[in-house]
Amino acid sequence: MGIPHVLVIPYPTQGHVIPMMKLSQCLVKQGCKITFVNTEYNHRQLMNASAMKDGTGNQICFVSVSDGLESLEDRKQPEKVMEAIMQVMPEKVEELIDQVNEYNKDKISCVLADYNAGWALEIAEKKGIKRAAFRPNAATLMVLVFNIQKLIDDGIIDEDGTPTKRQMIKLSPNMPAMNTADFMWTCTGSINLQKIIFKNTMRNTKATKLTNWLLCNSAYDLEPAAFTMAPEILPIGPLFVGNPPGDSAGNFWPEDLTCLKWLDQQQPQSVIYVAFGSSTFLDQTQFHELAFGLELCNKPFIWVVRPGITYAVDDAYPKGFRHRVSGRGKIVDWAPQLKILDHPSVACFISHCGWNSTMEALSCGIPLLCWPYIVDQFHNESYICDMWKVGLRLNKDERVIITPEEIKNKVEKLVGNGKYKASALAFKEMIMRSIKEGGSSYNNFNTFIEWLKS
Repeated sequence: MGIPHVLVIPYPTQGHVIPMMKLSQCLVKQGCKITFVNTEYNHRQLMNASAMKDGTGNQICFVSVSDGLESLEDRKQPEKVMEAIMQVMPEKVEELIDQVNEYNKDKISCVLADYNAGWALEIAEKKGIKRAAFRPNAATLMVLVFNIQKLIDDGIIDEDGTPTKRQMIKLSPNMPAMNTADFMWTCTGSINLQKIIFKNTMRNTKATKLTNWLLCNSAYDLEPAAFTMAPEILPIGPLFVGNPPGDSAGNFWPEDLTCLKWLDQQQPQSVIYVAFGSSTFLDQTQFHELAFGLELCNKPFIWVVRPGITYAVDDAYPKGFRHRVSGRGKIVDWAPQLKILDHPSVACFISHCGWNSTMEALSCGIPLLCWPYIVDQFHNESYICDMWKVGLRLNKDERVIITPEEIKNKVEKLVGNGKYKASALAFKEMIMRSIKEGGSSYNNFNTFIEWLKS
């Protein structure tokens, strides 16, 4: 056949678009043609980001479709966003496929869809197009959803996914324990949203049976028990490692590159890096306590304060905080995270434990302090602290607040004990082996490329 033309459909959130973009770049390097689909809103953000202005995306055709959401307020409501993705986007993507195939000599030969966009696989199956699904986070999440019926049969959850009681379970003796309250559909804080996510999860799981490939941004040695339980899942990651450290394609916000010059002026392994991804929200009390904690640590820090991380409309910081830490604190809206983590001045990472951030930290040998917020982040925390031993939990007090003293104590324990750094460096070496020629992720990816070109 000719050049493979792959239609890439990420789930339309920052944490899913970035790894899909990385995978698309890897496919382009192997001679594939990529049409990358975003919602109109995300497309505008992507095009406005600096990475899209410097030629990063020249070999990828970016297109957009409507998700039916017209106001910013609607986009702040997860229920409306998910319903729009399920009800509006499928029709628009099907129309796009027909248009591309009518006017392009290289017709779409494969649909590569995010696991959470199972409807795209249904469309591809209907049109007789090759199909592959990609899970941008841990294989453990797929093992969990593959076992939903067993959880129902065992009386752990009911038919709509609600836990019958709060308890710790293990899907396998060699996997970390899971709290039923932290399942990705139960930790939302909204019964209605829980039901929507659970229904969508069931549909997506059914749709994976239509795929020719089920790929995952992980490595065998990171989750061996999960891959043993579900051998159909093939790890091809972590994808970040195979790209240049400065490659930031896929970001919705411009990165503040002044962080890097500031880091050059700091002592080796002295800086605390703090970032909570694209969707974490902190109320005003917790935001202030975090600020006081960084001040109490008395160490240099970079703190990524994304617009919208708190509801404050004016100055969200404690009075006088920015002045008091001005000599050792760098606060930015968005940062070149992989470059920061790869910098010798960074000592540790206070993180929400999103899978992308976790993989980037491990790939750079950086230990973590865990501050999970939602979805898979609690499961990732269990790997970080209990299985891999590369980090520590930040525990909440009786007010359900992480205090300044807790932050200071855990930073000192993490940075002061060399075993966490040593363990993180060992995982960095393991990850490098997996993506190098002859490694498991390398081999899986090459086999997938051969199938695309066949």
